[in-house]
Amino acid sequence: MATKLPMLKLISFHLCPYVQRSIITLTEKQIPHEREYIDLSNKPDWFLKISPLGKVPLLLVDNEVLFESAVICEYLDEITPGSLHPADPLLKAKHRSWIEFGSNILSKIAGFYAAKDEDSFAAKRQDLIASFEILETQLNAEPYFVGEKFSLIDAVYAPVFRYFVAFEQYQNFGFFTHTPKVNAWREALLQRPSVQNAVSDDYFERLDDFFRRRDSVLSNLIKQANDTVLVAN
Repeated sequence: MATKLPMLKLISFHLCPYVQRSIITLTEKQIPHEREYIDLSNKPDWFLKISPLGKVPLLLVDNEVLFESAVICEYLDEITPGSLHPADPLLKAKHRSWIEFGSNILSKIAGFYAAKDEDSFAAKRQDLIASFEILETQLNAEPYFVGEKFSLIDAVYAPVFRYFVAFEQYQNFGFFTHTPKVNAWREALLQRPSVQNAVSDDYFERLDDFFRRRDSVLSNLIKQANDTVLVAN
């Protein structure tokens, strides 16, 4: 007899890549759940009372609260059949290590879109390229990290790669010029239904607005690109 799943509710924010990890895992494991989006610039009191770090995602499990996306994803994987993690302990640990590397890339992405001067912007761009060059050495299968089987590590990197769809709308920054295996992995992940459906239909409009309000080098590039289009029309 199948084990009855608890009542699950994911507390989310529309642009959060860590929320996307959790949604992808929920979708891949076909787990029934509710979802509630909040405004992180105006956090509800009830949210602050139950979120130790004041961040999303949170997963409400009956009367319990889980936080941190890696913990949430592993919990969801463990309560359902057919693990998205490797069975071998060493390989599983290796995946967890590269999941942490993915979180580090997200931090670098934030540094890139928030950079206030040209030197910092160029340095952040190069830092991201270097990270993908390191990741390139780890990819020996396709279409996903370990081949045909989608795993938790794929759920982590899909939201990472989604940012670059937006960046490439503004300018070709050459992030994947020298990393063809990473680029192929990126394209495969972005075509997967669970990845596509992890964000709302207006995700890129929301992200564009978020970038424009950064008062950064990237926001200025976006404004210049928009002005050029307006003049051309």
